[in-house]
Amino acid sequence: MDEPESAKVSMARSSEAVPSPASQPPKTNGTQSKDMPQAKDLDSRPRRRADAVFRMLAQGSGVALLVIMAAIAAFLILQAIPALNADTTNFFTTLNWAPDGTPSSFGIAALAFGSLLTSLLALVMSVPVAVGVALAISHYSPRWLAGPLAYVVDLLAAVPSVVFGLWGLIYLVPGLIGPSNFLSTYFGFIPLFETNGTYGKSIFAASVVLAVMIIPIIAAISREVFVQTPRDHIEAAWAIGATKWEMVRTAILPYGRSGVVSATVLGFGRAIGETIAVALVLSANYEITLHILQPGGNTIAANIANRYGEAGNIGRGALIASGLVLFIITLIVNFGARTIVRRGEREGA
Repeated sequence: MDEPESAKVSMARSSEAVPSPASQPPKTNGTQSKDMPQAKDLDSRPRRRADAVFRMLAQGSGVALLVIMAAIAAFLILQAIPALNADTTNFFTTLNWAPDGTPSSFGIAALAFGSLLTSLLALVMSVPVAVGVALAISHYSPRWLAGPLAYVVDLLAAVPSVVFGLWGLIYLVPGLIGPSNFLSTYFGFIPLFETNGTYGKSIFAASVVLAVMIIPIIAAISREVFVQTPRDHIEAAWAIGATKWEMVRTAILPYGRSGVVSATVLGFGRAIGETIAVALVLSANYEITLHILQPGGNTIAANIANRYGEAGNIGRGALIASGLVLFIITLIVNFGARTIVRRGEREGA
């Protein structure tokens, strides 16, 4: 009994010690292993080159964008300095615009105020509508209606601004006389709606035109953000018995807040830089007033469009200086929006 068992053990040990031919690695000479690269190396080298090229292109695009922004700022500053030196008044507080007069006097106060006021009023009117349209397309409308509605909204963003301006001049300005009279009659105690009884091309009309123009931009970006809401968040809201509005309020809107802020900033940039549409529906003056229903008002972009053709050397420099102010305002708004988005992301995390 002992001998067969010991024989079996010795045979097993010998079979473990000697590897089978199938398990042995193939024999290769030293020249082949050194000179011929492995298949993995052949496959990874093109990928590494592609990654390096893509990284260089991406970094170059970022650097090129910074160079372009710096070049624009340098051009505006260099072209504006002669006009600012010729100005005999305070550029930031003067209300009139006579850069080619003797003496030269011009200021940005009324123009900057009008630009900010019309853009902010346009945002107040457009953001709720745009967010509602985005929610309707992404979560409320049936599929057969959501697709055409999205196409119509995107198509509205492609309409030229001059078409909006002509629509505002021919149809909107006369059509706003009735609503303006109503607001003045029943809400005239509010400075915004106080008027002297005259209506026409006003800041209110310009704000409505701008609101219609920026609704597609805000709605399209908000829609894309709302669609990307994680399904787990939505299912969790349904699981605790939330209604449709409660699900939207607790799951979709918090997730899409940063996207809505970014869309709002883009809409603000479109509104504050609009020229022809605003120039057609404003009776240009250089006064600072909160009475948005009365004829009057002006913006930086509209003033550039109206004055550039007849401006002299100092006048063109003054218009470029006002464009520099518009450039700085846009940068400040964008940096502020980025700060808000980052703070919201940190709070959410």
